[in-house]
Amino acid sequence: MIELAGIIILGILAQWVAWKFKIPAILPLILIGLLVGPIAAEFLSEDGTKWIQPVYKNGKGLFPDESLFYFVSLAISIILFEGGLTLRMGEIKNVGPVITKLITVGSVVTFFGGAVAAHFVFHLNWEISFLFSALIIVTGPTVITPILRNIPLKKDVSAVLKWEGILIDPIGALVAVLVFEFISVDAGGEFTKTAFIEFFKIVLFGFTFGFTFAHALNFAINRRWIPHYLLNVFALASVLGVFVLSDAFAHESGLLAVVVMGMVLGNSKSPYLKELLYFKESLSVLLISILFILLSANINMDDLLLIYNWETLALFAIVVFILRPVGVFLSTQGSSLKLNERLFISWVGPRGIVAAGIASLFGITLSKNGVENAEYITPLVFVIVLGTVLLNATTARSFAKASGVFLTKSGGILIVGASKISRLLGHYLEDNGRHVVLIDSNENNISKARELGLEALTTNIYSDNLIDNIELNDVGYLMALTANPDINKYAINKFSKQFGENGAFRVVTSQEILDKKSRPKEGLFSYKDDYNSLSEVTDKFPSIQEIDLESRDHYQNLISITDKDDDIIPLFIKDNGGELHIISSNNLNVDSIKKGYKLVYLGKPFDVEKV
Repeated sequence: MIELAGIIILGILAQWVAWKFKIPAILPLILIGLLVGPIAAEFLSEDGTKWIQPVYKNGKGLFPDESLFYFVSLAISIILFEGGLTLRMGEIKNVGPVITKLITVGSVVTFFGGAVAAHFVFHLNWEISFLFSALIIVTGPTVITPILRNIPLKKDVSAVLKWEGILIDPIGALVAVLVFEFISVDAGGEFTKTAFIEFFKIVLFGFTFGFTFAHALNFAINRRWIPHYLLNVFALASVLGVFVLSDAFAHESGLLAVVVMGMVLGNSKSPYLKELLYFKESLSVLLISILFILLSANINMDDLLLIYNWETLALFAIVVFILRPVGVFLSTQGSSLKLNERLFISWVGPRGIVAAGIASLFGITLSKNGVENAEYITPLVFVIVLGTVLLNATTARSFAKASGVFLTKSGGILIVGASKISRLLGHYLEDNGRHVVLIDSNENNISKARELGLEALTTNIYSDNLIDNIELNDVGYLMALTANPDINKYAINKFSKQFGENGAFRVVTSQEILDKKSRPKEGLFSYKDDYNSLSEVTDKFPSIQEIDLESRDHYQNLISITDKDDDIIPLFIKDNGGELHIISSNNLNVDSIKKGYKLVYLGKPFDVEKV
């Protein structure tokens, strides 16, 4: 009981430490597992036993006989299903040629290059070498996101790394499962005609069961045959059922079935997909926390001594300093990415949870079946995972600065609210070279923004998802522009530190307009215009105008006109360099206005003769 409770407590503590220090959770999880497992047995226990003994032995342990293998199998099946849910086929087509090449060309380079390196450096047989290389294909968002979260990068660079991690996770898992199943059909390694038949039988049943039951579950959900309160647990039971059933028809086909099931369901149009994904993510966090402490603790000192040699260092160096750069440079050939950006992407390639988890499962299975060299799989993959995570977590920020991809000034703009006025402002700002992101919980507003070519995200301002979005790393301005004053104030209070480095602003309320003493320092645009007046002027004059300024006095004359005319609202000052400054809220020194500056405003054109 103490061991089981300890695993859960330590696992959640490791997740908290990872969140607090913004590092991948896999790092503290594996280190804790090694501490309470092989390290404790070798150096800390008087009788040489592990503090947490995963397999029952000598009267102590959590899982008798092969129970650990069954638990790991079921846990990995849920994690892989959740990974499959995140893969959208439409995203592969739309994320750009660079990302498409990274998950294809880059994977091929790692797959064949890693196998050759493992074979000739470690003298592993070809089957195990290819399994090793398949396992180290995946990076994963759980390791990429914490590393990049606090590194302000150009949007294209962060987007490439983010989408590579998301898309390559289930793809890499699928490749690893296929290689594993090819090995499993004949533990002796002689791939006869019978072995090929068994392999294609596994593939057939895996794809068939995954595809069929994904559609069946989606049909049942859409027909509302499942009550809402049972939806998540029913989906969980379905995943476990498909895994076991497929495995019963074709041994070792279960993992393939759940990956396919997740991919098919993830590309369906189910209105409950997001809810399913949230539940699976929460469950995956708990399972990962338990799983990696168990798997790390299950490693013995003999396993670690197997790779305590120069060959391990050589293999690590080949994977990180040769295969990753070669894959990236081949994938980015002819793209708009600059040399320094390609170098940074080459440097950041940490391996993640899927690689370590599946490696442990496959290592246990193949060793039990007597496959030659199978004992090397788990420790070698763990070294690649730990090494790449440590390397990237400690050096990514400094390497970004050294390579020149670190943004010294965050000029991106986050607009809370995607109404007509927000879309008009976003379009103008993008035309002037600014990276703009609109967020709203209203799907209709988001759709209209995307139709205009604007980057828009459907999100709830009260959730934490926005903070984790690494594509917003270059955002330094925050504009809260919704009809709800409470949401505007909340956005400023919650996100001004992260997204308002250079300024956080919100529209004033009607009450603040009447009471001069209550006017906030973060007031947006004008202290005489609230959201309603902005919307009314937008409806009457849906365009943003510019007028050349001759001097400071000319500017003040124009502002006095806008104070008297409700159909003109000043927005920005555009200086000679094209830089936009928010009027009245950024404390722009009026004395600095020169000939050639422009007043940017919303509403009807100025009467030139009067100004």
